[in-house]
Amino acid sequence: MNTSNNLHRIVVLDTETTGMNREGGPTYLGHRIIEIGAVEIIDRKLTGRHFHVYIKPDRESQPEAIGVHGITDEFLLDKPEYKEVHQEFLEFISGAELVAHNAPFDVGFMDNEFNMLDPSIGKTKDHCKITDTLAMAKRMPNMPGRKNLDSLAKHYTIDISARVLHGALLDAEILADVYLAMTGGQTALEFASSSSDSGQSQGFARVVAGRKLKVLRASDEELEAHAERLKLVGGDRSW
Repeated sequence: MNTSNNLHRIVVLDTETTGMNREGGPTYLGHRIIEIGAVEIIDRKLTGRHFHVYIKPDRESQPEAIGVHGITDEFLLDKPEYKEVHQEFLEFISGAELVAHNAPFDVGFMDNEFNMLDPSIGKTKDHCKITDTLAMAKRMPNMPGRKNLDSLAKHYTIDISARVLHGALLDAEILADVYLAMTGGQTALEFASSSSDSGQSQGFARVVAGRKLKVLRASDEELEAHAERLKLVGGDRSW
């Protein structure tokens, strides 16, 4: 349940599926969701809350899909069906801004699961505001030619070394960093003062994508050189 109604709450989501529901034509192929991964951001900070589940789809996955995500039919045999996780999932996303890369793909599968379970549930858009980072990237200048998640992560120097195969939770975590970078990067500017051995040191810590960067403070020699430079600049300016 969302207990942060007064804050800007974002859920960054990714899904893995048994295959593509439309391949080169209008025929609906009946593919299903087999994994959901989602992470929560509140006021531009990752909260550590997440939703992650594997789902038994009651149909086989395409070999091409297994090659992408590595989730086999055998692995899913003892996993819950979607109807068993629906209520918890809906509560996690309800009222949030739902962020996904190529959102129509994920949302289309979610809408299908909702409808199969109970048409009165409605569609994803009835429960969330939907933001598509792929559409965002296409509107932004100086972006890489390919705008898939890997390319955007590399563009923003986000570490994706753990991404050997696609996985919904890992991809959601990577997308959260990408989204924060795309929408500003710097999430807060926190000034902090601390005393060094000489009693004169001030610095600041930036929080980027919810993580503090290390603060490198000037040495005593650098501070003295800076003071001398200030004397020079503040002196004779006839030049």
